[in-house]
Amino acid sequence: MNFSSRKKRILDSSDINANNRLDWKEKSKYFHQEDVKYLSFIIPKKSEVLEIGCGVGDLLSSLEPARGVGIDISESMINNAKKNFPQFEFVVGDVENLESLDKINGTFDYILLSDTIGYLDDCQSTLNLLHKFCKRETRIIISYYSYSWQPILRLAEILKLKIPQIELNFLPADDIKNLMTLADFDVVQEEWKQLLPISLFGIGSLINKYLATLPIIRRLCLRNYIVGRSLKKANNQYESCSVIIPCKNEKGNIESAILRIPDFCENLEIIFIEGHSQDGTYEEIKKISSKYNHKNIKILQQDGYGKADAVYKAFDHSNGDILIILDADLTVPPEQLSKFWNAITSGKGEYINGSRLVYPMEKDAMRFLNLIANQLFSKIFSWLLNQRYTDTLCGTKALSRSDYKRIKSNRLYFGDFDPFGDFDLIFGSSKLNLKMVEIPIEYKARIYGKTQIARFRHGLQLLRMVLYGYRKLKAL
Repeated sequence: MNFSSRKKRILDSSDINANNRLDWKEKSKYFHQEDVKYLSFIIPKKSEVLEIGCGVGDLLSSLEPARGVGIDISESMINNAKKNFPQFEFVVGDVENLESLDKINGTFDYILLSDTIGYLDDCQSTLNLLHKFCKRETRIIISYYSYSWQPILRLAEILKLKIPQIELNFLPADDIKNLMTLADFDVVQEEWKQLLPISLFGIGSLINKYLATLPIIRRLCLRNYIVGRSLKKANNQYESCSVIIPCKNEKGNIESAILRIPDFCENLEIIFIEGHSQDGTYEEIKKISSKYNHKNIKILQQDGYGKADAVYKAFDHSNGDILIILDADLTVPPEQLSKFWNAITSGKGEYINGSRLVYPMEKDAMRFLNLIANQLFSKIFSWLLNQRYTDTLCGTKALSRSDYKRIKSNRLYFGDFDPFGDFDLIFGSSKLNLKMVEIPIEYKARIYGKTQIARFRHGLQLLRMVLYGYRKLKAL
């Protein structure tokens, strides 16, 4: 392979340090343990993982993949990796060379570049080559250090506490995100970790778990993680949709819901899931469904209580490629559902959330205290989830059935904590690094029935959701 003079120096350094690479990492053990902890949070065990610039393979092994493949320019590094971790595949090659990448087959759930971005001669072109390993669900993860830490890291090298680095690229996080955009990768999330990259008798862990997660302060952390998805693989061929309508005491809204849902796809299923109504809602659904028997309408009754129980039963009985929730109060106009369908089928987003806080609302659509609470929670959740949310409490949401199954299979991480279901889906989507897109909608006043939201009781539950989400998503 023809290497640039800089890359030859990098290769020589890698070969020299191949046999003592793990000894060097032992000197900064706490930093590497924390790095693995967060990467393990992003990358579930038993995933299919490709690591670009894998070194001696220890990081790949620590992620416990079902299939692990590593590529590195240094034959000495790869020889060590094959010796220590024979259960994985390791390839000697230059990731900037297509012939080297052709040695690797298939697609992966995750592609990891841990510091490797700093060694590339042409970052944009290299990232472009990685689309061949992507499918819609694939997430590319680039971890790198904050350049403001350069003087401290240089001192650590002088004190022989850190392995010497050869001519690294100057790449602040914003430049990495720009390179990803140029290479047709859509940035989904960004996170900052390790304000204090040493244990210091446990003080480092406390600071990193709580103080380092706070807005502004987190920007001072040593480690930066950027997660993206391939835009070239984002567009899926979805053909069908299930509109889920949970309803309790909504008798007067049933026929209107059916009439107002547009035929935005050829295979449209409408599922009413009734929840112990006292006003004859269930009987009304059966009556109106018979009247419009040319439509594909399914009727279910929930077994338990709460919106979450209703929605999940309907999801499990649905047939559509795309699942959309529509509240039966029709305060979100059913005519808007085509926008949710278009956003997800075009690949613009993977978790589509309605936002009631953009356009002016109808009078009495939302009480003043509810509006203030919604605006406050939107700011908190935007920080908590590292994606912009203007309205976490809008009941209208859309996601693919396959992504719902992934959220469901991962539910053990969060547990049964959410009676509404909204936050279970939001937290689950965030854990999977799904791309969230908001659809502004015109929020209407309720015509029939009354709201089932108890402001103060449910407000306390929402506050509990924030604390729970902080513990499970932030304070790791």
